[in-house]
Amino acid sequence: MKSQFIRDVSNFMMMKRYAKRTIRTYLIWIADYIRFHNYSHPSKLDSSHIEAYLTQLAVRRNLSASTQATALNALVFLYQKYLKIDIAKDLDFVNSSRPRKLPVVLTVEEMNRLLGMVSERHFLPVAMLYGSGLRLMECVRLRVKDIDFDFKCVRIWNGKGGKHRVVTLADSLIPLLKTQCERVVQITQQDCTVPEYAGVWMPHQLVKKYPAERFRPNWQYLFPAAKLSIDPESQQLRRHYIDEKQLQRAVRNATYDAKIDKSVSPHTLRHSFATHLLLRGADIRTVQEQLGHTDVKTTQIYTHVMQRGGNAVVSPLVSVVPPK
Repeated sequence: MKSQFIRDVSNFMMMKRYAKRTIRTYLIWIADYIRFHNYSHPSKLDSSHIEAYLTQLAVRRNLSASTQATALNALVFLYQKYLKIDIAKDLDFVNSSRPRKLPVVLTVEEMNRLLGMVSERHFLPVAMLYGSGLRLMECVRLRVKDIDFDFKCVRIWNGKGGKHRVVTLADSLIPLLKTQCERVVQITQQDCTVPEYAGVWMPHQLVKKYPAERFRPNWQYLFPAAKLSIDPESQQLRRHYIDEKQLQRAVRNATYDAKIDKSVSPHTLRHSFATHLLLRGADIRTVQEQLGHTDVKTTQIYTHVMQRGGNAVVSPLVSVVPPK
């Protein structure tokens, strides 16, 4: 059972409109930090205690640099946002030495084989993961209104870091998307005949400002769940979006059926999208904007998996005649 302190932090983050996954992640690290210091209240600890905790994540637990950075973000939030306590700007701790993994990328031929094996039910969302470079949760949370057929783009709201962006939409998916939108209209009409139906979940205060919109097709999830369910927060009857685990299984099964001997997840399709754009001549800044990366250095990692372009080098061995 969560302590009262952890519950208070959770409620504070909910009031500040933090994403649910961010809340869960931050609470895990905050609780771990408190346990590490023998359940001392964080207000009685200082920067040296933060440094000791972060150091042991790298030295004793051998966690990756990205995991260590997440823990740091959680503690910075705890002290600066919640406790209103200043901490040292230049914390002195041992950074994780575990190298960042190079992304797994499929070739175009492998991508064709994989998509050819995806079930009909999951083909469209899986194709959009690759075709628009979407993160898994960005895909399942899409709403009908986010698809712009006129400008052939997809609008991503509150992506990673709460950022918005506009990404490309593949021409070949437009007919399927229009059919999917029509299906959502039919589902919404059926849902509205259920007396207990409270409409789709609306962000922030929009449900108060536009109360009727939650019953209209444009605000419905593009990939809705198979049936209505009770919203655990409001206890109201709604239709949620498709479970992301379904797409994870769909990609995993398609990878196996396509006989692709690589470790493939939905995020692999995003990696492949970025790499294939670069191979087709797109500049690094354009790819950065499509992916929603804050720092171009994050995007540059894809140049390391390319055979040509970026920072790649052609081996001089190609000019050496092998012995007969």
